Amino acid sequence: MPNNVHTPLVSIVTVNYNNSAVTVALLESIASNDYKNLEVIVVDNASAEDPTDSFTNAYPAVKVIRSATNKGFAGGNNIGIQAAKGDFLFLVNNDTAFTPGLIPGLLAIFEQHADVGIVSPKFHYFFHPGIIEYAGYRQVDVFTGRNSMIGCKEEDRGQYNTGGTTAYAHGGAMMMKRAVLEEVGLMPEIYFLYYEEFDWCEMFRRKGYRIYYEPASLIYHKESMTTGKNSVLKTYYLTRNRILFMRRNVRWYQLALFLLFFAFVTIPKNTLRYVLKREKDHLRAFWKGVIWNIKNLNLNKESCAV
Repeated sequence: MPNNVHTPLVSIVTVNYNNSAVTVALLESIASNDYKNLEVIVVDNASAEDPTDSFTNAYPAVKVIRSATNKGFAGGNNIGIQAAKGDFLFLVNNDTAFTPGLIPGLLAIFEQHADVGIVSPKFHYFFHPGIIEYAGYRQVDVFTGRNSMIGCKEEDRGQYNTGGTTAYAHGGAMMMKRAVLEEVGLMPEIYFLYYEEFDWCEMFRRKGYRIYYEPASLIYHKESMTTGKNSVLKTYYLTRNRILFMRRNVRWYQLALFLLFFAFVTIPKNTLRYVLKREKDHLRAFWKGVIWNIKNLNLNKESCAV
């Protein structure tokens, strides 16, 4: 396809960490997709073994960037973003699979709306075809610091086939225009894992852009293959970043309400749960996430940016 207004160059960025077989499957999926004006970048987050050969075998034109250290989700994506040359950038998890029309459907949103910051497609579970994972996000609750995906675990009967704005993009597949991204800035790296895409969406919103969900585009997701469904790492970063997100993105009185809820509901509930289930590692990870925020009370929004 020629590089013109209808088929702009799209830079696909994905991050790999000790999961080369999964990333190879993504590259094979990209190779068979119906949009060809692509630049494909894989950022390897200091995997134990160099996966470059396996990636180039799957997608010969791929650009592999090996980071000397594990920069996390945000840091890895930022490396890819800075190397990308496309008019549009499409950040995807390495545990996803493309479907026909995915990229053209997302690009169409930018032609229809001038205020697009980020657009995400509909998500189905890879191992449960026809079951929705994501059809948009609800706003993070100011009391709990938690939110949920619209349509999650529902059979797709077309009930979420109307697109439009949503609270947050899905970090597993986010498309944005280069010019807008340069105005907003890179993904905040302080999160490392979890909540960074929510914070990034708030950054786009503060610049006057909106977040869109596009059901005409579909992607499949092999959920939680990197960190595990019940990993200690997940417990730590979800706890730590739940508090951090609220500190960075809500008004002072909303933060006060959240902290009261967290202190008198979340902490006792989670502590008791981990004790009763004898999950000592998760208990330590939970408290480590809480204590990190106490030790870093001096962090302001500006110093949290990277």
